Amino acid sequence: MMNPIWQRHPGLVWSNPAADDSVYIRAALLKPRFSRLLDIAVEFGLERVSHEWAELRRDDSREVARAREPVERILTHIEQGFTLAATRN
Repeated sequence: MMNPIWQRHPGLVWSNPAADDSVYIRAALLKPRFSRLLDIAVEFGLERVSHEWAELRRDDSREVARAREPVERILTHIEQGFTLAATRN
């Protein structure tokens, strides 16, 4: 059964809507948008998103190279936000 989060982010894996969450997360990482990656990090945890990014980085493709800078900037900002939120609670 598809995680409801993917209904909020249609089109990531249009060819296989029954794909595993990892496939969706990696697709989102290759098309980095802050709000989408934040939503995914809230749902699955920043550690999981970072793990999927590390797996993608093993592939030295143009897609990964193009996404590298924005993804790493976005993940850094999300981590800082999570840390700040945790210290305020």
